[in-house]
Formats: sequence, C-alpha cells, structure tokens
Amino acid sequence: MTFWVYILRCTDNSYYTGHTDNLEKRIVEHQTGAIECYTSTRLPVTLVFAYEFPTREEALVHERQIKGWSRRKKEAMMRGDGPRCPV
Repeated sequence: MTFWVYILRCTDNSYYTGHTDNLEKRIVEHQTGAIECYTSTRLPVTLVFAYEFPTREEALVHERQIKGWSRRKKEAMMRGDGPRCPV
C-alpha cells in the first residue's frame, strides 16, 4: 500500500499538510468540505505538493516534520530549492 504526505493551498493562501493512503479521495473530501477540519472553512483548496511513502509511519513522521516548518521552508521544498522530502 502507498501512503502520501500532501500540502493544500487554501483560499486564504494558507497551507494545510496531511497524510493519507488514498490521495485522490482525500483531496475530494477536502474540496467538498466533507472533512470538518482546518480546510473546511477555507475552500476551495488546491493540491500543491504530494510525496509518496511505503509506510504510514514514514508518512506520518514527515507530515509532522513539515507541519513544524516555516511557510518559507515549505515553499522552498515545493519549488525544489530547499529541503527535500523525505528529509
């Protein structure tokens, strides 16, 4: 099974980082507001980053790490000129 860490850009230009084992389904859930979380009040959302991992544990570790990063560091990673995932 594949697991993903993903970053969404919200309508207020903030970022949301999460992980899932079904990226397409999770993005639809965020976009429709089916998940009552940070993104449900900041629609629409756009997928701006996704990275695949072989285990849920690895994805979760990296999700937590990325959540602790500054906006600047996240954007550098997404552009490919900063820290790489996995880090």
